Amino acid sequence: MHRSDLAIVNARVLAMDPDRTRASAVALAAGKVIAIGEDAEIMALADGATRVINAHGRTVLPGFIESHLHLFVGAGELEHLQLLGVEGVDALTEALRDYAAAHPHLPVILGQGCDYDIIGRSLTRQDLDAILPDRPVCVLAADHHTAWANTLALQRAGILEGRSLGPGNEIVMGDDGLATGELREFQAKAPVLALAGAHRIMAGLATGKDPDPYPTEEEFAADCEIMAKGLAHCARLGLTSLTNMDGNLYSLRILDRLRRDGRLTARVKVPFHYTNGSTLTDLDIASQMAQQFDDDWLSSGFVKLFMDGVIDSGTAVMINDYPDRPGWRGEPLWSESEFAAIATEADRRGLQIAVHAIGDGAVRRVLDGYESARLANGPRDARHRIEHIELIDKADIGRLKDLGVIASIQPIHAPGASDFPLQPTMNKIGQARWGDAYLQQSLAHAGVPLAFASDWPVADLNPLRGIQSALQRPIYEGAADERLSLYDILAAYTTGGAAATHSEAQKGQLRAGYLADLVILGGDIEAATPEEIGAMQVEMTICGGQIVWEKDSAF
Repeated sequence: MHRSDLAIVNARVLAMDPDRTRASAVALAAGKVIAIGEDAEIMALADGATRVINAHGRTVLPGFIESHLHLFVGAGELEHLQLLGVEGVDALTEALRDYAAAHPHLPVILGQGCDYDIIGRSLTRQDLDAILPDRPVCVLAADHHTAWANTLALQRAGILEGRSLGPGNEIVMGDDGLATGELREFQAKAPVLALAGAHRIMAGLATGKDPDPYPTEEEFAADCEIMAKGLAHCARLGLTSLTNMDGNLYSLRILDRLRRDGRLTARVKVPFHYTNGSTLTDLDIASQMAQQFDDDWLSSGFVKLFMDGVIDSGTAVMINDYPDRPGWRGEPLWSESEFAAIATEADRRGLQIAVHAIGDGAVRRVLDGYESARLANGPRDARHRIEHIELIDKADIGRLKDLGVIASIQPIHAPGASDFPLQPTMNKIGQARWGDAYLQQSLAHAGVPLAFASDWPVADLNPLRGIQSALQRPIYEGAADERLSLYDILAAYTTGGAAATHSEAQKGQLRAGYLADLVILGGDIEAATPEEIGAMQVEMTICGGQIVWEKDSAF
């Protein structure tokens, strides 16, 4: 047995290993777990060069796996105005004016986390003009699918009089023939975000291709620093593996530079984002990314698409009419035949597929496409994914299981569970469908594999707050209790995340031979209330055997 580089003792180790769930100590060496057991067993592997950490009864877990985030976008937004929880005209006015005064040279004042009913209704450009008429302003909804801009921002972006856009995207127009200020989906927001200088960060989300024009060395270096800030934020929260959900080769090149500089503090998987401007030949880029990046630290090998938008703006695709808009069910971004062709070709290439599908109509269309791919190419362990699944027809739950689809769920998104209010979302769904919304237990009991995540920066990245949200998910009137046990929730943040990336033989558990990715929490998670879990901090994050975050004076 090798001598250990680092030993953690006097801990409450939750190994997430069905063969050995609990222990008190773990030993690491050469980037791997070499032993897990009791204190005396692990101390026998230590010598004078071993760093020994006394956890003082704190919980030790496999490193959290974030199965759905937007790393580059979230990193770029860390310095933006944060509006989550801001309510009313006075509070919005104060926040925008104070931020603008503190940032006099920004080309656009950007705010994040704006509620759809922040002033008791949706914003207009005139509302924002009344607050800041002489600075371009754009505030984004927490879900990032809708934005509201003032007149000056719309004018400078060249969209005050509207613009033709692809399916599912809309610059909402008023009776006066001018934009109201509401911008639905990514193509509608893109001109204003480009005005703000966010086009390089947003390229992976907007086009799936590299920024155009390609960044200079100085710009590339600046983008590396932005990405490094995002990684540091992840490390502080105990995240050791990240599945990005927008991507291009440029993002991977930045991460690769950080790796070569010794600054990559988490394992990152980056997709090719197949947008409405893509063609099947663009999947050559996805295949190139898969071949070029395929190791424990940086990988690709999957394709991300959007099938619909979000419930609050009425852009999620439903099987039935929206209760407040008779005759409207949302507009899918891909026809049935288009998506079937994309899924079949991506699957033929051996690529995993992940599709944003929030409405039950979108979920069904994605399942139809996955079924077409299987019929054309034959069954394989593809583990294609559906992201969000905020509403699903019960008849389709069995299809998820039968097709081997991963359900990528964000517990913190459930209205009333944490940061997001019940309305207008629940009224948009309609009470008759509340029993089909934001399911966790129903999916798990049907045998559907779960991977939990945040969708940062849409929601708080902190997995401990995500765990709290899952434990406190409301029981909607007339609906079943969809809460899971703490252990099952932890599994969705560890073993479930590993299975979603075909890496369950390497990570997601603490067992000999597995990657040395683990987290030491600030307390005993099994003895804590949901509120205490959400407020708990991470004392240490270890990735690849290296300490990438350590709270001051923690040990």
